[in-house]
Amino acid sequence: MSKKLLKLLEDDCTLSTEQLASIARMTPEEVRAAIQEYEKNHTIIGYQALVDWDKTNEESVTALIEVNVTPQRGAGFDDVAERIYQYDEVESCYLMSGRYDMCVIISGRTLKEVALFVSQKLAIIEEVTGTATHFILKKYKEKHLVFKQPEEQERGYFI
Repeated sequence: MSKKLLKLLEDDCTLSTEQLASIARMTPEEVRAAIQEYEKNHTIIGYQALVDWDKTNEESVTALIEVNVTPQRGAGFDDVAERIYQYDEVESCYLMSGRYDMCVIISGRTLKEVALFVSQKLAIIEEVTGTATHFILKKYKEKHLVFKQPEEQERGYFI
């Protein structure tokens, strides 16, 4: 398994096979075969662009929800996590250590939409015993990529 190839794909999956081969010191055929195997065994589970939605006209709210759950006998947290991550609003779902059992990241168009998800979908799951919702106010960095704001023009002052 080529950790270097996987890291290159994770950082920029738009690189051509030839570019990947050159950087990873592999042949293009080796790169194609490796990628095919990674996709087949689900080491690579998808390709995705990271969009800065703040630079579009789309309204969007992201929330991080800490969730406490009662694990199920024989299934632990997995069945509850599966019920949670099936919702379209859920972007990510993680089992965690610490005060809360799970971290769920969701997005919606408005604060109200996110609040309704928590109260009408998440909180009614029998195993969910508590939640704490945190709204993301500004993204600085995600998946190793920095959300750079356009630099402000220096203001000239006339004396």
